[in-house]
Amino acid sequence: MVVVMPAYNAAATLVKTYARIPPGSCDAVVLVDDRSSDETAEIAEQLNLITIRHRHNRGYGGNQKSCYTKALELGADIVVMLHPDNQYDPGIVPDLVAPIAEGRADVVLASRFLGSPLAGGMPLYKYVFNRVLTWTENLVLWRRFSEYHTGYRAFSREALLAVNFEANSEDFVFDNEIIVQLVLAGQRFAEVPVPTHYATDSSSVGVSTSLRYGLGCLRVMVESLLHRANLATFKRYPRKPPRLVPGMPGVREAPPPEPAPGGADTEPT
Repeated sequence: MVVVMPAYNAAATLVKTYARIPPGSCDAVVLVDDRSSDETAEIAEQLNLITIRHRHNRGYGGNQKSCYTKALELGADIVVMLHPDNQYDPGIVPDLVAPIAEGRADVVLASRFLGSPLAGGMPLYKYVFNRVLTWTENLVLWRRFSEYHTGYRAFSREALLAVNFEANSEDFVFDNEIIVQLVLAGQRFAEVPVPTHYATDSSSVGVSTSLRYGLGCLRVMVESLLHRANLATFKRYPRKPPRLVPGMPGVREAPPPEPAPGGADTEPT
């Protein structure tokens, strides 16, 4: 299992974030520095992280592309994307990975809305934007996710290989595009709760950027509708998208393993 960190000016929080990853929970940590103006890359190298430096700033989506490509090159069976700004709790990495390792899911989202994001310091306008967008996306995709916009996710190797994430945006809307890709590719989802901590040293985008992101997410929803209705074709989505059934739950897990002979439960291999 590989943890990837898309980083930009994370020097103030990187050490704290890395220190909170449970020892032994991953095989490697990859940090991709998106042309930071601080010492993010130098600190990552001091921590002996696998460090990639972008020669030019590619944006949040472009950073993730480098993260996932490197993790797949390393042979990762599970990839966890964790922001190095210490906003999301790194201590839940084992919980995030468990549904995939046990064969119950292909993608796991760490949802702030299975807890109390406002208590964790989430700005009210972000809360409202998130709720409105998530309701709209659930309506369009016929899912029941509690949140689409978390920056803390786990993917099986097969899930990442099933989608053309290189065709996605280089900007923040990448997060939304890859979820739609995975839904249309028939991947199984699960969610786990995550506590968050919004502080002055945590990365955050302003209202104008949030608005652009929101409009981008709505564009993605329109694209997915057109694509599924065969009224338009978008190379980032499967050629023959599956038929989505109204009311289909968003959190789909495989059944637990059958008991071993003699009635004893078996551990997943």
